[in-house]
Order: sequence, then C-alpha cells, then structure tokens
Amino acid sequence: MRLPDGGWSSTVEGAQLVESGWARPLAAGREQVRRAAPLVRTVGDQDLARDEAARAARLPSLAWQAVREGLRHGPVLVQVPRRGYVPRMACAACRAPARCRHCSGPLEARDGGALWCGWCGREEGAWHCPECGGFRLRAQVVGARRTAEELGRAFPAVPVRTSGREQVLDTVPGTPALVVSTPGAEPVAEGGYAAALLLDGWAMVGRPDLRAGEDALRRWIAAASLVRPQGDGGTVVVVAEPTLRPVQALVRWDPVGHAVRELSERAELGFPPVSRMAAVTGTGEAVAAFLGSVELPPEAEVLGPVPLPVTPAGRPRRPGAPPPGEQWERALVRVPPGRGPPWPPRSRRRRPRGWRGGVRPHAVVRLHGGCGLTRWCGFTGWCGLAG
Repeated sequence: MRLPDGGWSSTVEGAQLVESGWARPLAAGREQVRRAAPLVRTVGDQDLARDEAARAARLPSLAWQAVREGLRHGPVLVQVPRRGYVPRMACAACRAPARCRHCSGPLEARDGGALWCGWCGREEGAWHCPECGGFRLRAQVVGARRTAEELGRAFPAVPVRTSGREQVLDTVPGTPALVVSTPGAEPVAEGGYAAALLLDGWAMVGRPDLRAGEDALRRWIAAASLVRPQGDGGTVVVVAEPTLRPVQALVRWDPVGHAVRELSERAELGFPPVSRMAAVTGTGEAVAAFLGSVELPPEAEVLGPVPLPVTPAGRPRRPGAPPPGEQWERALVRVPPGRGPPWPPRSRRRRPRGWRGGVRPHAVVRLHGGCGLTRWCGFTGWCGLAG
C-alpha cells in the first residue's frame, strides 16, 4: 500500500514520481482552486504608474491599501523572512556591510539601538566604516520585530502580535489585528485572515540555493492558504519582482506547473533529482587522494576540482568551510539515480581514525540531492548514499 504525499505545494521530487508513473496526481480542478484560493496581487505596471517608488519600497502603496482594507474585516498576516530587529546593518554613506572589529561578523541592531555581533556576541559601541570613515548606519535587512514596531506606529489602534522562534502562536482570534510572523510560524486565524502581506521576497528567492524558488513558493503558498477565499474578500500581496517564476506560480496558484518546469530544466542540466551529486571538499592533496582511491560507478562524472575562496583570518570557521587562511578545493561527483552499489558494511560507514592515504585533514564528502548528510571520507569504497 502506498501512502499519499500531500500538501499545499509540490516538490520537484514529487513531480518526478508522477512523471515516472510511480505516483498518481490528486489535484483539485481549476474552478475549485479559484473558488478556494485568495486573490494574489503583485506590484504591476499600473501600480508603478501611480507610485513610481513602489518597486523599490519595502511596503508599497498597494501593501498599505491591502492592510487598511483587510483590517476592516479581520486579522492581517504579515510574513517576514528574517527574525530579529535589524539583523543586517550597512554604512549609510557607501553601503558597505557593517562588521565586527574582532571577528568580522555581521553587526545587527537589537531592541534599544545597541549594536551586537551576530557571530561572537560582542557589543559594538564605537563603530565606524573602514571604507569611508562614516559613522552613520542604515538597515540593510529588516527583521520581524522591527516590522511589527513600524506597523504598530502606523496603526496605533490595532493590536500587533508576533509569532516566531521566541514564541510561536498556534491560533489568533478573528478580530482585526496585525500578525507578524516568520515563515513556518504563521498561526491559524479563526475564520481565516482577511489579507496577507509577503514581504522581502528578494531575500527568499535570491538565496544561492538550487531550491530557492521552490522553497519560496512553498512558504508563500503555506501562508496564503490561511487567507480567506477571494469570494470572501481574501487578498494576498507579495512584494517581489512580478516577473519571477515563483511569483507567477503563486499568482496563478499553480505549484504543480512550477515543479514540472523546474524538473524539466534540471533534467537538461543534470541537476538533482535526476542525478545524485556529492561534493568532496578539502585540501588539494586530500581531494586528489580521495578521487584517486575511491571506487566510483562506471557512470560517475567528476567535475573539478576547483579552488574555494579563502576565509579571511579572524573569522570563525563555519561547518564545512576551510580554516581561515587555508586554500581548499572542491570536486563534484555526479551519478544517475540508482546506479550506486549497495550500502557498504557498517564498519565502513563509521568515521575512520586516520586517512588511509596518509593525507590529513580528511576530505569532507557532502551529498546533494540524496540524504543530505555529511560523511568523512576515509574508506576507499563508494559510500552508496549517492546511489
């Protein structure tokens, strides 16, 4: 018996299962979708003609109009992709990112206006820009708490509720209120939300990730599904470039079509899920020793290795990144799905005590499109997770 895999959105893997015949699609008809879905609006040419600054504004006039109209009939949901107050700051003169003097981490503003490092946690009381010498700062990215504060000043008679990592709300009453939430923490409103704002779409779509568009559409649809149907006055305003594919899929409420098109393009490029990829990262000697000793399937394709950017001295080391000042390389190994050998014995999947080729540090093998786990290469056989 096969269990159904359902949701508001559709993944590329789901589209692949349907295309292969392993699964069958169960989707509502277009007429039913139109009756149940809210009206989704973006900043179009007509809005730009009335408000020339609408494209660059974080809250264009269309968003303010939707909030005012929605508050007349019930609660309004505001989705903000970043938590905190102002998680990223920059110089007001030259726009250079504001960084900590001790570890070069990003400076963020917390409640009360104090500057803190997002990496080492030190307070910065006398910041100045090393590029131009300026002392003034501007918000580069605005978080959920700052958004709630700005909306509270704009609508002083309306209660403002926040839902995020510190406190996740399950439900909210159906009375007029502003509910500011990070993705995934949106509470359910009694009777549905009258309107929803999806802010800072660039922060979600512009991530350097293969799934950036897919994840953005999934989070947008999850929030929009909490809004009342269009027939009951439900409206969703997404503040993002209207020509982007995830935005257009949201306007049409067509996540399946978006997933099918993504699958087609990834098939042309050989990207997951039509292939399995592993990234081998380490020093040049370690990567070369691994590629020279590993038993790859005949269909395997090795891309690279290529040098990685050197982490500047003084910055903390992130997981999977090279130590500060060291030059590492990365190679990609690509195989078709199901072409890898069976899983290796249990003893060969454990982290080894030493590198068999005599090269240290170990090269890190990170799998993409498979299990997503990280393994240390110390065995000479193909790990099998990529097959």
